[in-house]
Amino acid sequence: MFKNFFTGIGYLFKGLSLITKKGIRPYVLIPLLINIGVFSFAIWMAKSQFGLLMERFLGWLPSWLSWVEWLLWPLFALLILVAIYYVFAIVANLIASPFNSLLAERVEMHLNGLPMPEFKGYKAMMKTVGKSIVSESRKIIYMLKWLPLLLVITVIPGINVIAPFAWGLYGAWMLALQYTDYPMGNHELFVKEELVLLRKHRGSSLGFGGAVTLMTTIPVINFFAMPAAVAGGTAFWVDKLSKS
Repeated sequence: MFKNFFTGIGYLFKGLSLITKKGIRPYVLIPLLINIGVFSFAIWMAKSQFGLLMERFLGWLPSWLSWVEWLLWPLFALLILVAIYYVFAIVANLIASPFNSLLAERVEMHLNGLPMPEFKGYKAMMKTVGKSIVSESRKIIYMLKWLPLLLVITVIPGINVIAPFAWGLYGAWMLALQYTDYPMGNHELFVKEELVLLRKHRGSSLGFGGAVTLMTTIPVINFFAMPAAVAGGTAFWVDKLSKS
């Protein structure tokens, strides 16, 4: 289990190396710019709206619970930051999904030793928009399905001590699905089939997703998380998932 977990982490580092390769670099530019733009806006929004949102959360407390405000403050702060992160991560991946699918395709060709076709320009990428958005929508539905349970765990005293672990596990699993979906989707696999493959390699999946989660929390470096994760997820697909 632990060996597989660290193998999964390694795929993110492999992805970082892959996005620098000649023939792959042109397909990295747009996902990178989208990620920078969306998360720059998310950071600005978090800084400008954080105080107001905290006031609203704490304002919902009845007066007789005011004495626990100091306990709930970090919990509400975590909820706000997690909510902002996940909302903007979904937006960024939805916008970039057609370009991420093409990036995954080129990375897979490189890993399989196939000749790289000539870059035909960014207009050619737009042909994949419809297919990519449908796939992204299926992932979003699956992700939203688990949020109510996590929110319940987070707000119930006593049980909420496991909330950070639950959110971390959730984030790792969802990001593993998010970024392996691009190469698997290129092979006409859908979320239900993708989950079967990921469960067969649960340790590697959580290691990969956990590494991506950590990378997204590091300022500046997190701008490169999306293309690196797409490339790393494709390497994971080529090495393991496609052979299951």
